Formats: sequence, structure tokens, C-alpha cells
Amino acid sequence: MRKKNEISETAKCFPAHGPLDKSGREVLLSLKNVDITFGKGENAVRAVKNASFDIYKGETFSLVGESGSGKTTIGRAVIRVNPLAAGEIQYKGVRISGKIPKSLDREVIRNIQMVFQDPAASLNERATVDYIISEGLYNFHLFENEADRVAKVEKMIDEVGLLKEHLTRYPHEFSGGQRQRIGLARAMVMEPELVVADEPISALDVSIRAQVLNLLKKFQTEKGVTYLFIAHDLSIVRFISDRIGVIYKGNIVEIADAEELFNFPLHPYTHSLISAIPIPDPKLEKNKVLFTYDPSIHDYSTDEPELVDIGHNHFVYGNKEEIEKYRALRDKNVPIKSIKILEEGEVQETHVSSGMTADEEEFLKVPIHDTGSIWYSVICFLLPPLGLLAMYLWNHFNHHRNYIACRKGTFLGFILWGIIIGFLLLSLLMVVI
Repeated sequence: MRKKNEISETAKCFPAHGPLDKSGREVLLSLKNVDITFGKGENAVRAVKNASFDIYKGETFSLVGESGSGKTTIGRAVIRVNPLAAGEIQYKGVRISGKIPKSLDREVIRNIQMVFQDPAASLNERATVDYIISEGLYNFHLFENEADRVAKVEKMIDEVGLLKEHLTRYPHEFSGGQRQRIGLARAMVMEPELVVADEPISALDVSIRAQVLNLLKKFQTEKGVTYLFIAHDLSIVRFISDRIGVIYKGNIVEIADAEELFNFPLHPYTHSLISAIPIPDPKLEKNKVLFTYDPSIHDYSTDEPELVDIGHNHFVYGNKEEIEKYRALRDKNVPIKSIKILEEGEVQETHVSSGMTADEEEFLKVPIHDTGSIWYSVICFLLPPLGLLAMYLWNHFNHHRNYIACRKGTFLGFILWGIIIGFLLLSLLMVVI
């Protein structure tokens, strides 16, 4: 039975405030057991698996992981581009996934904006900057008159660090950093409560990244904007995030406060991401031991894993045995070193677990030029003595496929040579007799 203070999931508009969690924080966005699948039948790909997390009002929640892990898929699901196969997404306690009233759909567009990764592809090349920024204002009529619209656009273009004369220009006349500022202005002029920032700095120069990040923090301070910040670089998100979620192949494997995650990275995949952060000192970077995550270390055949709160607002993905190990490790309250630097004279171990299957590792052991080309068989067929030498050399250097090709050609070549020599000897014998 639904509680009186619980917001109806079929509401036609959003309430002024979202529900509060146990600590009294307002939950702005909530993902509950979200599954996202692409394709059907045997070709179906489960891009996101049972993802659950909350984003609190006014915070920056970062979602990090390698390419293809499902970060952008979740971001696009939040703005209702990607449909869900299971679970639901709630905004201020109201379900916004699946079929919802048209009035609520418009409010989602109005309240949740997105800043895209590619600043060039996300802007209409045939439209002026003035129209690009004003399009949302036109669609929702968020201005009293033309003078009010112009004033809002000019104020926003100034806040992102561009000039008023830029409004009459087209996107191709700007640099990458300037285009991203235009995309940010387009989103912020709508005065959204939540912004999904999909790797907004990955396509920018290092010197420009800090400027865009400062802009995001400026808007958060002045307007109370909440961010879902999608990235793959942990060194960036550490300094702008309140909380961080780590995703691996569609599974949320760890969620914690920013400093908590860096001081106590419990899941091995989080450990590997932190160890991959470059060190500015070239000597230290050269001696750094890179930790490679091996998913085969987990045995989930009998005990299914789940995302569990182990205390300190720290969630880790694992089975019961792993969760107990993580909890015991965290309860020691001793920071975990994710980066190891070799001392002088210390030799790094050459074997690093790759996380590949046995077939994949066997494939990579094969020399790159061991193709077993048919031309080796043809040449050895025509010149069998040369084939014997080639067989010896290929076998010596572990080119197994080339060795097989030469052996086949040499064998057939000697048979042909034997037939020809035998025929000539028989002919000579007949002539002598």
C-alpha cells in the first residue's frame, strides 16, 4: 500500500522537492535496478546490468569506467533517449522512464539538460550561436518578449566567457573549447536542476579543460545545479566530484565519496583504474607498477554478487565472501596504496594477469608473421631442398603455421621430383636396352 507522503509515479508534474534519504539529503535522481539492452534475441547485448544509485541535489556524482562500460548509455537513459529493459529511473521521486504523460515529458526536457562529448557534432552547423542558445527558450517560451530573450542569451554567453559579437557567428568559426562553452550555454540558459555532462572535456586540450571545469563549478555554486559527470579519467573526477561510481561492463562495482574511494579502493577494477593515472614525474612513472584487473579472480558460479553498503557510505559489488573481505579491509581504517613505485634495483615482475581467456592468450603467443601463407607451400613445392631449410628455420623460431605450410609443400615437391626422376631413369633404361 502506498504511503501518504510517497509521490505518485504517475504524477503529471514534478514536486518542488524530492524525497529525503535516511540522512536527510534530498534525492534528485534515483536509478533502481536498471537494465538496458540493445538488439533482440541471440543478438541482444545487455549494456547495463541491474544498475542502482542515487544522486543528491546540489552534488556532482561522477560515473567512471573504460570505454564501452555503459557510462553514456546510462546518461542517455536519464534524458529518456535509451529505453530501459527493466527497472526504473525516478526524478524527485517520480518515474520518468517508460511511458509517461506528455506534460511530464516536457518537464524532463526542461529540468534535465545534457552537455555532449563532441562539441562539434552536437551543434547545428547551419544555425547561428544566437539561435542555438535560444532554441530551448523558444520551445518552452521562457522569455517575456524579444528584449528579454536577447538579455538572457547575452548574459549567458558572457557567463561562459564568450563575447556578444560571437552570437552572429556559426559553430565552425570557433575552436573546440569555444564550442563546448556554447554547448554549456545552451544547456544552462534553460536553468536546469540536473545536467548530464557526458565527458565534456575529453575532446579538449589540457589547458582548456580546467577552464570548462571551473565553469561547471561556477554554475553549481551560483545556481545550485546537480551534475551527473561521465568520464574515464579518475584524476579529473577526484577534484570535482562529491561521490564517484565505478562501472565495469555494465555493472556498478563501487560507489563512495571521492576521497573515500581514492583512500580505500576496495574493488580490484577500481584499483586498476587508479593505478593507471599518469604520474607527472617521468622517473616515477617509469618505475610505476601497473595493476591489471583480471575478472577471472571472481567465482560467482554458486554465490551471486550484489552491490552492498559496507559502511562509511561505501558500496562494493561482490559475493558474500568478497563483501566480508572488503568490510574487514575497510574496518582496519588504513589507507590502501593503489600505486606502487619500484625502488632502485628492484625488478618488476614480467607476468601480469591480463584477464583474457586461455584461447586469447594462446592466440597472442603466435608470432605476428606466422600466417601459414599458401605461397610458402607453393615455393617449397617447386624447390623442395629450399623447403627443408625453411622448415628448419620456421620451427626454430616457433612459426608453427609457416612450418606446416612449408612441410606440406616440401613433401609434395619431393614426391613430384621422385616421379620425374623415376620417369627419366625408366626412359633412360629403355633407351639403353
